[in-house]
Amino acid sequence: MNPLPPWLAAALVFLASGAVLVLEILGLRLVGPYVGVTLQTSSAVIGMALGAIAYGAWLGGWFADRLDPRRLLAPALVLAAIATAVTLPVVRYAGEVLRGSAAGGVLLLTALAIFVPATLLAAVTPLVVKLQLGDLEQTGRIVGRLSSIGTLGAITATLATGFVLVYALPSSAIVLGLAGALAASGVAVSVYLRGAPADALPGAPRTRAILAAVGLAGAGLAATAPTPCDVETAYHCARVTTDPERATGRLLILNSARHSYVDLADPVHLEFAYTQWIGALADVQKPSGERIDALHLGGGGFTVPRYLTATRPGTHNVVLELDGKLVELDRAELGLRDGADLQIRVGDARMGLADQPDRGYDLVVGDAFGHLVIPWHLTTRELVADVRRVLRPTGVYALNVIDYPPARFLRAELATVAAVFPHIALVAPPEALAGRVGSNFVILASDSPLPLADLEKRLLERATEPVDILSGTELAAFAGGARILTDDHAPVDQLLVRP
Repeated sequence: MNPLPPWLAAALVFLASGAVLVLEILGLRLVGPYVGVTLQTSSAVIGMALGAIAYGAWLGGWFADRLDPRRLLAPALVLAAIATAVTLPVVRYAGEVLRGSAAGGVLLLTALAIFVPATLLAAVTPLVVKLQLGDLEQTGRIVGRLSSIGTLGAITATLATGFVLVYALPSSAIVLGLAGALAASGVAVSVYLRGAPADALPGAPRTRAILAAVGLAGAGLAATAPTPCDVETAYHCARVTTDPERATGRLLILNSARHSYVDLADPVHLEFAYTQWIGALADVQKPSGERIDALHLGGGGFTVPRYLTATRPGTHNVVLELDGKLVELDRAELGLRDGADLQIRVGDARMGLADQPDRGYDLVVGDAFGHLVIPWHLTTRELVADVRRVLRPTGVYALNVIDYPPARFLRAELATVAAVFPHIALVAPPEALAGRVGSNFVILASDSPLPLADLEKRLLERATEPVDILSGTELAAFAGGARILTDDHAPVDQLLVRP
């Protein structure tokens, strides 16, 4: 069995290993709009990719011992190209069916996104290794060299995809580009080894025609499959829709979740209940019309900063928003205008918070989410302590939380905030406090007594849904001695129970 030229063996292993990592990174972006970007989703994507690598390596080695690897290399690449092209429409159509699924749906959708093409690609390395083992005395050197090259391919693909491709191109373009590159490589390998491009596909001419048609159909469906995004950012699948009942109302949807509502003509209009609660807090925190210095951890649709600017002239808002393309979408579709009253800093909220001055703000609003989950590093006692540092003595921390019965994460976050601030309260619908439904909850915290009587009166005047305020012994009983979240241990996703 003649070995491949060293340069060709290295190129094939580099390409196949790198392509698997491209699929892994894109897998999270493909399934995120339907099942959210959570720790469960990330774990499922990594697990499916590793499973595909393990199974593909075993399968490739099994075939390499029974058939001529030279006849299998080109078909493996072309079949991987076809499977990659088909992945996009399969995930998008299946995603609509599995939207919002729990663990089983997450695993199924990630399997559809990754497993088959990654398995085929992982089979390439053992095929190449088998061909190169002509001299058993050099086994260690050959296996070590190809293993190293495969690892370099994976590292290169990871960095290139995360730092360049995802920023520059939509997922559909990357998937189809990868499928095209694999198909071209398969045909080139076939020509180089046997001089017959058609032999890149296995089987009889009829089988080859069918496989080619499947690949072309997959590429065509990928171009026409329904996409839930207006804009695909580095972190979100984002879409803006018009409220059919309010001509100037706009709804921002991030990864299939209703994230923000903005009325283009009326910045005082607060559609979502939790924004009404935060707006009511701002109304009573200081005398009417007096400016507020506010820091926002997360921008979204910038609903609360708009409200503060409209109701309190001279207010200064600083917004820490991770997603720069989301800010661009807000400017294009939601009328966002930054200036003297609104300063936007693109970057991680925790890093941005660390740069803020001591005692610089009257209000800190925590409203950063990945799908329906607060990023874990924005939930810990260390983060809350830094929030306390930037608040003035009478300042208030208002944290938006989403949870479902039995509200384990909410209780843990209450315990965490209470470990830092002496005065806390919880604003929520009665049914949610009773454990009957999931909901938004807003935790309030301060070094000074909270204006709860004025807040309750204001909520009665303007809240569109029933709402209660818990504080003191009632709140302590509700929290029930829950764990305190720290940088060392903050299992936010595991504490959440989603229907």
